[in-house]
Amino acid sequence: MPQFSKVILVDSHDNEIGIKDKLQAHLDGDLHRAFSIFIFNSKNELLLQKRAATKYHSPNLWTNTCCSHPQPGVSMDENLQARLQFEMGINCKLKHWFSFTYQASFENGLVEHEFDHVYKGNFEGTPIINLEEVSEYKYINLQDLKNDIKQNQNAYSAWLVLIIDKIVTLATIV
Repeated sequence: MPQFSKVILVDSHDNEIGIKDKLQAHLDGDLHRAFSIFIFNSKNELLLQKRAATKYHSPNLWTNTCCSHPQPGVSMDENLQARLQFEMGINCKLKHWFSFTYQASFENGLVEHEFDHVYKGNFEGTPIINLEEVSEYKYINLQDLKNDIKQNQNAYSAWLVLIIDKIVTLATIV
């Protein structure tokens, strides 16, 4: 399994321009490649995870099913499957959904500046969460999630808050 300790630095068009230690890239605010996974069940409910209290940024916040940084020299599919299995104990087929760039600063001085590739998949069953990464999980209706984010924005990760409207729109298109 990839170690997820490096990030791939990219330009605004997602062209690779270097490799850097993950923590240093977050301290420097460098634009780097990331991925986010959104898993839905047959009721079109999104599987959310609550980030563990020990995460170096955004601890104890609800977010999408899984996210991380692809590792150099490893295929995107291998990165996706390894991380999804590691965090949530899930194996499923994933499809690229869309990409976006965002930047968010945190109280501890870290900066997320990511070119994020978003993937979608389907899963029925019970995740087997890695408690070092995830403290809780739940399935939620997208409209309920959108409403809760509006009322409790500080309970959610910055990236989920930024793209919830797009997720709701894309998930309802047949």
